[in-house]
Amino acid sequence: MSSSSSSEEFQTIYDVVVACAQMAEQTYDALCNNAAASSQRRTRRYIFRNREEANQRLVQDYFQENATYQGYYFRRRFRMFKGLYRRIVEDVTRECSFFQQRYDARGTPDFTPLQKCTATLRQLAYDIPPDALDESFRMSARIAQDSLHFFCKIVIQFYGPKYLRDHGHPTVILEAVASQDTWIWHAFFGSPGSINDINVHNRSPIFNNIYDGSAPDSSFEVRGTPCKYGYYLADGIYPEYAVFVKSFTCPHGSRLKKFKRAQ
Repeated sequence: MSSSSSSEEFQTIYDVVVACAQMAEQTYDALCNNAAASSQRRTRRYIFRNREEANQRLVQDYFQENATYQGYYFRRRFRMFKGLYRRIVEDVTRECSFFQQRYDARGTPDFTPLQKCTATLRQLAYDIPPDALDESFRMSARIAQDSLHFFCKIVIQFYGPKYLRDHGHPTVILEAVASQDTWIWHAFFGSPGSINDINVHNRSPIFNNIYDGSAPDSSFEVRGTPCKYGYYLADGIYPEYAVFVKSFTCPHGSRLKKFKRAQ
């Protein structure tokens, strides 16, 4: 009886141990499957954006010695001279590690400081969303947003004491048009945000009366050519409208030089 009782007790313990082991194995398998499924859900699809080719194209277009688009086009598209832009890129790269060149685990270079700063200026100059830079700069929206954030932060910290006016309260941009006798006949307060001359001009109703034909008749004649509406003296960044009269960057001849002095 004693031997039979011991065998039954051992069998019971054995069965319990086996059952516990099976439960532990099932629990482990379930945890592994859940972890794998969760990891699979979190995995993002890799997009090959070819950052190196995008950087080469940017340098070829604007920054190499025989660039495709020379100084006039650079100033029109980026709203500043190329020399000033290069100095800003150098200062921002030196002051912020985000803009410094990085490499991933495979040794592939990240976006260059030139790409990040140029993408930032595109957003500031044209008020475009970060997603719009994916096709032109091959840059994801997240990188574009971070570039804009760090660029503005460093520029304010580095250049603020010298160039930024601290009013202590929010400001807005005023578009005003005055005639030769200093009479201001148009004013428009731009919206807050990434605003410059072009953004304000695009939002302003200044030419609405010309579009709908209700503008006052301002006829005049220049060297036998009749003009119905007035004209506006503007610099080179404004679009090529018939009512915009721009100066000459490098005037040749006495007439053009006299015109530039008068303007």
